[in-house]
Amino acid sequence: MRFCFEDNVLDGDLRELTCAGVAVPLQPQVFDLLLYLVAQRARVVSRDDLISQIWSDRIVSDSALNSRINAARKAIGDDGATQRLIKTIPRKGFRFVGEVQEEVAASPAPAISVPARPHTVSDRPAVAVLAFENMSGDPAQDYFGDGISEDILTALSKQRWFLVIARNSSFTYKGRAVHIRQIAEELGVRYIVEGSVRKADNRVRITAQLNDATSGSHLWAERYDRELIDVFAVQDEITNAIVAAVEPQIHAAENFRAHRKPPASLDAWDLLMRALSHYWRVTRQDHEAARTLLERAIGIDPNYGQAVGVGGKSYVRRASRLGQACCGGASGGSRRARCRALRP
Repeated sequence: MRFCFEDNVLDGDLRELTCAGVAVPLQPQVFDLLLYLVAQRARVVSRDDLISQIWSDRIVSDSALNSRINAARKAIGDDGATQRLIKTIPRKGFRFVGEVQEEVAASPAPAISVPARPHTVSDRPAVAVLAFENMSGDPAQDYFGDGISEDILTALSKQRWFLVIARNSSFTYKGRAVHIRQIAEELGVRYIVEGSVRKADNRVRITAQLNDATSGSHLWAERYDRELIDVFAVQDEITNAIVAAVEPQIHAAENFRAHRKPPASLDAWDLLMRALSHYWRVTRQDHEAARTLLERAIGIDPNYGQAVGVGGKSYVRRASRLGQACCGGASGGSRRARCRALRP
């Protein structure tokens, strides 16, 4: 079922909130709370009702409940002062008062059996971010670990060098003891980010690690201890620190993996990784090695944008350094890379 109100669309089947067509990130509990309020908009929903439906009758403080209500309001462009959509009924509870139109989600098309797509030579590595484990002993604190995981997933998704598995897939392993190799096989990923959260009073300890699922080894791990003066500020700080560490570790691991493969088995991604290790050096020999590797990558996959872009910049850098006004002697691969890189 989809609920449409103002510029928002709340899709219960896809577990997605969009505003003017743009996805709005929501923590799982906030999404569940908003969905319940909208579905039960014909009545006032009591505090006990929310705790029963969203927190499964666990003990929840008023501040925790109010923070989730405020987060739901913020996600749909509402606030506690105006209460245009989510209204607080004193000593009674809450009610969604916006005008809502319901739409039944279209039935999915019948599955069509198609041959499995072979592994293409230009496939990028994929990363899965698992839900961070709550080590506090209080199930009501799950939201904090879920929020950290979701923020990391969103930030990593902005990187164009690798793929990031969607939350709906990676979070299905929450609370399950599954080996990372099995997770990697089922999700089709090479790297897995996992961690834990432990809260005590006004302090929190967050651990995170990056695993190479193919070898089962830890590529990186770190621990963060913080005071919870501002929950969202701590989440943002830890997220930025983890993403800043994870992204270069994946680059380094891919570069190392590419150099260990025999030349005949190098695919376009591996060739790009190997070329980049030469590209940032200033010697003429390294530059020529990078250019050769990039041309091979473009030859395998002419539409591989990253290889084309780096190849074009490599060509421009070479022409600039050598002071060449005319580059007519360049190879076909370099000319194609230059034209593609400069094409609007």
